[in-house]
Amino acid sequence: MTASGAIRFGRYAFPPNRLGYCGPEDHQSLFEYVTSGSADQGLYELGQRFTGAYPYLRLIADANHIEDAFDDRVVEAYWVGNSLLNHVAPAPFRESLHERFGKRVMVADFRWLETKLEQGARPHHNFHVFEVYSRAGLMNDAAAPVLVSTMDNCRISWGTVTQVLGSEVEVERQPLLLDGGKLVLGGLERQRLVLQMDGRGLLPQTKAGDDVAVHWGWACEALGLSALAQLKAWTARSMELANQTI
Repeated sequence: MTASGAIRFGRYAFPPNRLGYCGPEDHQSLFEYVTSGSADQGLYELGQRFTGAYPYLRLIADANHIEDAFDDRVVEAYWVGNSLLNHVAPAPFRESLHERFGKRVMVADFRWLETKLEQGARPHHNFHVFEVYSRAGLMNDAAAPVLVSTMDNCRISWGTVTQVLGSEVEVERQPLLLDGGKLVLGGLERQRLVLQMDGRGLLPQTKAGDDVAVHWGWACEALGLSALAQLKAWTARSMELANQTI
């Protein structure tokens, strides 16, 4: 199995795991693996216990004839986005979603989800965030601001570092908003992110001007120009699909 991919997966998975939103309870072990940069069978087993994310990794890997679901290319495809997503056909994607969610939603709701597959949906993390949350039926009532805020935290976003402040980093970032009943990205705002905890962080080094991936208030990894462009493109694509039925 690919150590670098498993560690990269952990960088994105740790922030919500620490909050108890997904994955196993042992978030401290995940943090130790990621910050030490080491991997063994224990890390792979922790990753497989993320029952929300791991099936997507497996789906992407199988569609691209990649044995290891924690291959770095697969991990990047799910969290950031890359060309591997284009090889995931609607039929196996539908089967995966039906196996996981078919018994948890009404038949009409699943049929609605199937239409997104026909329109080109792919197993990117932000597609999952926008579609599941937008289907909660709360977009047009008083709870919508809270819902959109949660979606904004849960999606993988990007920000440009303006300054490093010890264990925190300040970035300029576009928040997710609801405008006219549709999801949009707002203007740039400054936001502080967690960079380190107990002197260690998911992102070893960063400086002003760097672009970083953001998940649940943490700076997860540095984004090169290609990765940043992919994340922006797949986010826009996921938002466009979600806005068709909000």
